Amino acid sequence: MTAQASPELTAEVLTQALPFIQQFAGATVVVKFGGNAMIDAELARTFAADIVLMHSVGIKPVVVHGGGPQIGAFLKRIGKESEFVDGLRVTDAETLDAARMVLGGKVSRDIVSAINVHGPLAVGVSGEDANLIEAAPRDSSLGFVGDVVGVNPDIITRLLSEGLIPVVSTIGSDATGQAYNINADTVAGHLAAALDAEKLIMLTDVEGLRRDPADATTLISKITSVELHPLVGTATVSGGMIPKVEACLYAVDHGVSSAHMINGTISHVLLLELFTIAGIGTMIT
Repeated sequence: MTAQASPELTAEVLTQALPFIQQFAGATVVVKFGGNAMIDAELARTFAADIVLMHSVGIKPVVVHGGGPQIGAFLKRIGKESEFVDGLRVTDAETLDAARMVLGGKVSRDIVSAINVHGPLAVGVSGEDANLIEAAPRDSSLGFVGDVVGVNPDIITRLLSEGLIPVVSTIGSDATGQAYNINADTVAGHLAAALDAEKLIMLTDVEGLRRDPADATTLISKITSVELHPLVGTATVSGGMIPKVEACLYAVDHGVSSAHMINGTISHVLLLELFTIAGIGTMIT
């Protein structure tokens, strides 16, 4: 049974949150949701509650999600092996069909349903809808893996203007209608820039960016894009951290006030980042 906070502590927390609520009222915040938090039912539930609370105090949240583990699990069930090159799933026509089905039909619906427990707020949107995400092939060896070449955010801005919460799955398409599976971090960065968002928040499986990935005491709490660019490709920013950092850099280099990398396995981490003085994780400005 969860212990109840004292009335005094509750009042103190709300008082600390008030200036941040006033500061961010009316602002668009893009949240990239992925990793273990999507698979853990309790974390997914608290994430949905946090998104609804943000919406309730006047913030305009936009959720961008991936679904790599879910796609991998589905492919395994149908007897298809996943092949990766530089961390990207090689995507033939069959794998693309699976990705579209899993992202739009399973992962997106689960997130939308969890949010809509609190009211009729969330709407699932694919990057293919209304030419939201314009894509081009990244590399012929990867098949239907795409890069973002343009964002048409009109459908998102219309949903936000109606008080709804868009939940975006990261399949894009080119001028011929060919679909491509796109890294969700990359989509989140480009979408945040296109929406002129106040913040991009990346929920990851670690507490943020470390100068030494093996040493938790080297967490970088705050860094500028000028300081961070040279670290991409070094030991500090390598492997799966590269697309996350590059997405954050793209966002802040294109007008987003700040990007944040925080640990999505911590319950209510979004509220801690947005509404407390200390914040949590890494902030890139």
